[in-house]
Order: sequence, then C-alpha cells, then structure tokens
Amino acid sequence: MRRNMSGETKVKYKKMNRNKDDFLDIQFQKPPPKFPTKAIALATTLFVVGSVLLVVGSLLMTGYIDAKYGDRTWPVLILGSIMFIPGFYHVRIAYYAYKGYAGFSYEDIPEFE
Repeated sequence: MRRNMSGETKVKYKKMNRNKDDFLDIQFQKPPPKFPTKAIALATTLFVVGSVLLVVGSLLMTGYIDAKYGDRTWPVLILGSIMFIPGFYHVRIAYYAYKGYAGFSYEDIPEFE
C-alpha cells in the first residue's frame, strides 16, 4: 500500500458489480495505456539521426560533398538505414496512436525501463 506524507493511503477503490456468471465486470476493463515517453524519445532520436545520416550518405554518393570523404559513403548509408528504419516505424505508430486510428495503440511501442 502506498502512503503519502501525512500517512494516508492512496488507494482507489471501485464498487464491484457481480453478474450471474460469478465474473466481475471490472476484471474485463483494460486500464488506460501509459504514454511511453522514453521509448518515443528514443524512436524520435533514431529517426532524426538516421535521416541526417542518410542525407549525408546520399550527398557523399552523388558527389556534393568532397570526394576525399568517399570512403565513408557506405558505412554512413548503412548506419543511417539501421537507425532510420526502427525510428520511423515507432514514430509512425506513436503518431497514429496519438491521432486515434483504429488498430494503433501506445501498447504497440516497447517500453524501456
């Protein structure tokens, strides 16, 4: 039981309504999903850094950035892709869950504790 500074308990009680099947109505209610702040921050960071690396890799490949850095093209593109794909995927799920689209929820995003 949790107690606050004055020693009172902070427990929320609900009246349990029984039906004829000996099931409680409350056992079938899902709690509201928790907003995964850390996971969305990580996904946003992966998305942004991956996007920047993909742009830099593309500029290296097309020659807009000096050719003396040409040996870094493929590692930058691969690392950018590895970061961009999961970042975009989780940011998209978070956006659709925020907008309330059917089939998307914050529960679909893994929580990092």
